[in-house]
Amino acid sequence: MRLRLASALRAAALFLATLVAPALADDEAQSRRILEEIWALPLPLPTFAYLVRPVGNGPFPMVIMNHGVSLNPTDRSFFPLVEFRDAARWFARRGYLAVAPVGAGYGASAIDIPEQALYGPFFSKVGKCSNPNFRDPGMAVAQLDLWIIDYMTAEKVIVPHDVIVVGQSAGGWASIALSSLNPPQVKGIITFAAGRGGHVDGKPNNNCAPDKLVETTGDFGRTSRVPMLWIYIENDTFFGPELSKRMHAAFTAAGGRAEYHLVPSFGDEGHFFVGSPEAIPIWSPLVAEFLDHLK
Repeated sequence: MRLRLASALRAAALFLATLVAPALADDEAQSRRILEEIWALPLPLPTFAYLVRPVGNGPFPMVIMNHGVSLNPTDRSFFPLVEFRDAARWFARRGYLAVAPVGAGYGASAIDIPEQALYGPFFSKVGKCSNPNFRDPGMAVAQLDLWIIDYMTAEKVIVPHDVIVVGQSAGGWASIALSSLNPPQVKGIITFAAGRGGHVDGKPNNNCAPDKLVETTGDFGRTSRVPMLWIYIENDTFFGPELSKRMHAAFTAAGGRAEYHLVPSFGDEGHFFVGSPEAIPIWSPLVAEFLDHLK
């Protein structure tokens, strides 16, 4: 039954393939063509994912890309099916199979109709700022990453023990949570503007329980030993430089391995830096160097 389901999903993926795109020369002056698809992943929590990979049979090293969080149900329902497309294509041109899952309760899976008692499986709320739970929502997305790794390994489309996890905002926070588990398949983790509890009441530079966020970051650092690259942006109004430096200090003091970079201001709001194609020339040298050191 499982084999038939997997075959059907692969057929659907080929049907939904968006294009085969010629690649520009990568850092090694090689040209690579890439294939973009939408996959339906039959995980314990069924998940749609944007997938881009080099043309060919593989197996490939894999990158999982975790997106951020919106606490507004209407915003979640309009979440794009394809997130981080330019960044994912950059990884694919370097030889990776990049998977960007759509989180539970987003896009086509977003259901919030109180009068019909229907609710999407949105599990990223942190609770009240007086006593927020930053840990569990991060660990929930970390579990989704582990399911993706197991599924793609079973399908024999990826190289075992050659996985990179990338996350932005709450997705970056989930990636830090994942690092505390030290999954053997994950070689490295890269975060952009990672954190939780930013923009309380929609106000910039207004964070929910920043001391608790720093404390929880340190808790993750106690068991985390995965090499990490943390990238923050000077004009991020969700997690500004002072807070991100405190988080990094707590994480590394507890034993975590994280290289911290604060890049100059980008546009009007640096928090969404990684989603812009214009940002690639800024972050790609840092990421390329980090990946090269993992080999």
